[in-house]
Amino acid sequence: MQMPWGKRSLSWKSLLASGHDVFMAVTALLIALAARYGDNVWRVNQLELWLGLFALTCVIVFQMLGLGRGMWRFASITDLRTIILASSVSVIAYMGLLFTITRLEGLPRTALPITWFVMIVLMGAPRLAYRAFKDGGLTGIRARDLADRPSEDILIVGNVSEADQVIRGYGLENSTRYRVHGIVDSKPGKNGRKVRGIAILGDVSELTEIVPRLSRAGTTVKSLVLASPRFSGDWSALLRTATDLQLPLRRVAAKPLTGLEPDLAELTLEDLLSRPSVKLEMDNIAALIRDRVILITGAGGSIGSEIVRQIATYKPARLVLVDLSEYALYEIDHDIAREFPELARSAVLGDVRDAKQMRRLVLGEMPSVIFHAAARKHVPLIEANACDGIATNVFGTRNVADAAVEAGVEAFVMISTDKAIRPTSTMGASKRVAELYCQALDVAESKTRFVTVRFGNVLGSTGSVVPLFRRQILSGGPVTVTHPEMKRYFMTIPEATQLVLQAAAAGIEERRARGRIMILDMGEPVRIVDLARSMIVLAGLRPNKDLEISFTGLRPGEKLFEELFDPAETPETSGVEGVFVASPQRVELHVLLKNLEPLRAAVQSNDGGTAVRKLFAIIPTEERKATELLPEETT
Repeated sequence: MQMPWGKRSLSWKSLLASGHDVFMAVTALLIALAARYGDNVWRVNQLELWLGLFALTCVIVFQMLGLGRGMWRFASITDLRTIILASSVSVIAYMGLLFTITRLEGLPRTALPITWFVMIVLMGAPRLAYRAFKDGGLTGIRARDLADRPSEDILIVGNVSEADQVIRGYGLENSTRYRVHGIVDSKPGKNGRKVRGIAILGDVSELTEIVPRLSRAGTTVKSLVLASPRFSGDWSALLRTATDLQLPLRRVAAKPLTGLEPDLAELTLEDLLSRPSVKLEMDNIAALIRDRVILITGAGGSIGSEIVRQIATYKPARLVLVDLSEYALYEIDHDIAREFPELARSAVLGDVRDAKQMRRLVLGEMPSVIFHAAARKHVPLIEANACDGIATNVFGTRNVADAAVEAGVEAFVMISTDKAIRPTSTMGASKRVAELYCQALDVAESKTRFVTVRFGNVLGSTGSVVPLFRRQILSGGPVTVTHPEMKRYFMTIPEATQLVLQAAAAGIEERRARGRIMILDMGEPVRIVDLARSMIVLAGLRPNKDLEISFTGLRPGEKLFEELFDPAETPETSGVEGVFVASPQRVELHVLLKNLEPLRAAVQSNDGGTAVRKLFAIIPTEERKATELLPEETT
């Protein structure tokens, strides 16, 4: 019959710990006898019998109580209680056994109480010392109240270090609302050992055995709590297992005030896809923003509005918010008025496609820095409305950039996309040409420094699949995915925006190399179908059982995989964590200006087919140098 705490695996560390404990126990008895006999202890006739019999007793008792399975790295008061229990049982069992054999003849009456006390010290002190050495102190050891059974049994999922931190940091040892009934490690090999008295039941691959086994033993697990949202194991496998077991994945919410119980919160998609926080160079960003006039185009959009909010925290002299959408502009203006009432600002209904308005606005406001986030972003819509997309992304960027040069703006930051790499869509190609224009102006050594920041998809942004999936889940499905192998890079909006500011500050500060593009580290690409499954599971449903996932096929202009670097680009470190730089092929400004004119003519005549052909002809490729167009493309 298998015990409910799961399979035990005796590692060399467990054997070493058990050997240590038995040795210390025998040493404790020897110290107790020496206290009575002094130097003559070695001449006592029954010494070998007493010590041997006590060693055997301790081996049996320690093994039964699992004393050697506790991990010293996470030694706690719970482990000390186990030591006290093991010492007590060993001394009592030994006394009974010795009485049966020798009637305790010759054994001093004080030997066993002294042995009990010294055992606790000799076995407990090394554990606490090792823990103190690892943690730099003895703080953080907290008692676990076993008298009140919590109302909800949970399992902690993650590596043992993170499990120890979340149990200790959030007081789950003392919680009366939740009982940590075990730890499920992200990696195999620690089965049967303990952290803070809590057994490691196995690894994630054994969850389908662990949960039913606990249920048969009378424990109904209510949820799986991630020790960290950044799960280091096979996330897809964990999702499938949680779905099959119909157990929600949860996390510990923000640490409560002292004396209050911690809360468990449902995992969000942002939790799952976020990465460790990047250390921001606050001084550089502050130097870029503080006491300056900052203008943001597309200020009401998902990226633009977050840029506005984060810039506002760095105390600019004035904010100029520009957007074509009246509602979006009202929303961000209202938010800034509420959160930063002392900050001077103006909200301008403006269209970047209107060159005269942009010139008048920039010359009137005289900003120090412009963040250009206005763009058309939805790939299929721009395929169907190519002239509008090109007019906004290419000529809208040119209008604002030209106005910046004329006004002597110190820095112009353009937000680009990974779709600009080897573009197959009109949207991607239009952003690549916008990059080319900003590069050309930067290389032209104008007073204005142009920095382009390129990154991938942003969770929850306009055009992202995430809002679509949420609507489809709420409506009962199906959740539509274009292709089972489609992958994309993802970031959260705050993460992307912080890195935009970081990249902008780094790029502007770097005066030696111009025309380079700052590229945000997006981590590993995510399969869209896995994203869909994650969202369905987080909604408490089972993919393809409670909610269907259907594949619709690639749409016009879409690629299976996006790239952050062109094959011709060599990524280099920028000196800033989370940001790379690349030096893609450039087009000389005079060549670019010459070839933008036929593109403008096609857009103005609303000739979408011609406009798209001329758009792609501008982009340098491996076959065509970025110096001139092919003869048939110049007409």
